[in-house]
Amino acid sequence: MDRSSGESRLAGGADSADRPAELVSRCRELEGAAVEALLEDDTETRVQWAAPDGLAIVGRGVAARIRADGPDRFDRIRTRASRLFDGIAHDGPPQARPRAFGGFSFHDGHEPDPPWTGFPAASFVVPRVQVSRTDNGTWLTTVGSGDEAADRLERWHELLTASTTEPNASGSTPGVRSTTRTTSREQWARQVETALERIADGQLTKVVLAQALSVDLEGSVDVPATLERLGRRYPNCYRFLVGHGDSGTFFGAPPERLVSKRGERVETEALAGSVARGDTPDEDEAYAERMRADAKLGHEHGLVVDAIREQLAPLARELTVSERTIRKLATIQHLQTPIEARLPGDRHVLEIVEALHPTPAVGGVPPDAAWKTIRETETFDRGWYAAPVGWFDAAGDGEFAVGIRSGVAADGAVTLFAGNGIVADSDPDEEWDEVQLKFRPILDELR
Repeated sequence: MDRSSGESRLAGGADSADRPAELVSRCRELEGAAVEALLEDDTETRVQWAAPDGLAIVGRGVAARIRADGPDRFDRIRTRASRLFDGIAHDGPPQARPRAFGGFSFHDGHEPDPPWTGFPAASFVVPRVQVSRTDNGTWLTTVGSGDEAADRLERWHELLTASTTEPNASGSTPGVRSTTRTTSREQWARQVETALERIADGQLTKVVLAQALSVDLEGSVDVPATLERLGRRYPNCYRFLVGHGDSGTFFGAPPERLVSKRGERVETEALAGSVARGDTPDEDEAYAERMRADAKLGHEHGLVVDAIREQLAPLARELTVSERTIRKLATIQHLQTPIEARLPGDRHVLEIVEALHPTPAVGGVPPDAAWKTIRETETFDRGWYAAPVGWFDAAGDGEFAVGIRSGVAADGAVTLFAGNGIVADSDPDEEWDEVQLKFRPILDELR
């Protein structure tokens, strides 16, 4: 087990401004390595990221950590990350570069209480050991002092190339002993009615209300194996894992990209409005056609498109909104509109993340009134649910997903989260049924 002094080179608290010690990054290409061995030890910090376009990264340990809270947490993370990366000398190709992994809470006033112990309002780590699978090969990267990084590189290269660990996609599941809802059907109906009253009064146009489902397990959950199964069932979704040793592990398979930034190019999307999949191709297409023709779903989706356009416009020199399409997943299908932008000058991906969070797909319109409604009506703490989770690098490039279709595993249980958009003609019973559908991807893998 690799527990060198590099674990806490920058482990500052919410108000820490310590300058990080000088670190180096060493790397070498991997062939035929069982990189899943990096995720075996759940007593250490672990991160995992897999994008639908093929980029896959796993990391272990902490070479540096940055945290922040409060309304200016995005800016503070960006400032501290700049100092951190200035202090890391990377020796290797761009695809093997160190990255910072983590995310934000939905509300800036979030407190890390159970099940969110270990998840402050904003937190990112640069792993001591990172494996990146890209179109240009698979690379092992280590970060630490000069001697630490070099020794760690050789040690982990030997361990990974010798390991026989394979993804446990077909392994046993923990089983579900019982489930407990944070929101009863009666409470849900009252929450939706409250939202509808505010919409009728003109305070709101749309608000996304969510529920949590606490799942008591019969056995321990292997989160990486659960993610592997989710990846095979939902190959066109993201997968992420952020685990902090003895505290919880946040994981999920979200379909929605919040933002991807590479140089001047930014890609995002509106994903809102959903129906079930059909049991036959004809039934499936009938559901999709019903969604295309549904005025309520079309209105809900249009609100998201308009809001993203407005949020990006001040930052972009070019903005392109593509045609609306259908995004089909294993158990659900969504209305989707791809959106691209070109940025002027030197922008950081976290600037785009801050501008877009929360999209109306997980918050509402107008944002302040939606946040107020969510705080006043929901019966649980969203934590990192429906918030940005992803990675960024020294150049300010990176990729973030919206932390939906997700759960947090802690103390023998997994708490799942799901929500739905409420607009003027929403029906509480129909919205309830749609939320239950969104619990299924992870719940099915736990049974």
